[in-house]
Amino acid sequence: MSEKQRFFIEISYHGLHYHGWQYQPNAVTVQEKLDYALSTFFGEKIESLGCGRTDTGVHATQFYAHFDINKAFSENQEIRFLKGINSLLPYDIAVKHLHKVHDDAHARFDAIRRSYEYHIHFNKNPFKTYTSWLHKESLNVEAMNIAASYLLDYEDFGAFCKANAANFTNICMVSRAEWEVRNDGIVFHITANRFLRNMVRAIVGTLTEIGKGKHGVEHIKNVIESKKRSNAGASVPACGLFLTEVCYPYITEAIEEI
Repeated sequence: MSEKQRFFIEISYHGLHYHGWQYQPNAVTVQEKLDYALSTFFGEKIESLGCGRTDTGVHATQFYAHFDINKAFSENQEIRFLKGINSLLPYDIAVKHLHKVHDDAHARFDAIRRSYEYHIHFNKNPFKTYTSWLHKESLNVEAMNIAASYLLDYEDFGAFCKANAANFTNICMVSRAEWEVRNDGIVFHITANRFLRNMVRAIVGTLTEIGKGKHGVEHIKNVIESKKRSNAGASVPACGLFLTEVCYPYITEAIEEI
């Protein structure tokens, strides 16, 4: 009799060398590397399912996927798994935790909250080339924060969705949208129950247009209410975008790598 079990695996990755999370023909993806490592470790074909998809060049400090195995695990085996799987993965993908979950748990559909950060720096910095967007013009962060606050008043974000995306709905509940000033640049924080394809990069593109003075702060209201992608700003580069948090109503205690 099969002893099939479901696990959530928490990973982080640097997106520079990958065409996003999800499998793509003739392109290297994070999912491909993870499934290869899992299959090699367990000696059986493992197919993971991620909490979402990230675009080419986008990073994740927290990303979840679920997978099933036909073996029982003891605690010692779980610790060995974390050590073994990290040794099989490339340097830019790391397993952080393993969570035993119920058989119907779903990494994508059960997530109740997701958070992203978008990083911008203003002076050339070789150590930020692939993790932040170099913006050579100054930005009015106060105006950008006022405009960002309006995002919390809306639910339909179709204006920021990639054209021809097959979405069941464009409704998203944004609970946080604000810019943080740091010594080496600025960071946009946004949290919602779900996101549309390209949504964060399109929002940041629109907010930076306001920050440059091309539009007033009320412009973002007009964009959202138009529900037209053509009215929003251009998508900003992928290098500055990080998926930073994915939350579930359940997660058993993690067995950390030691």
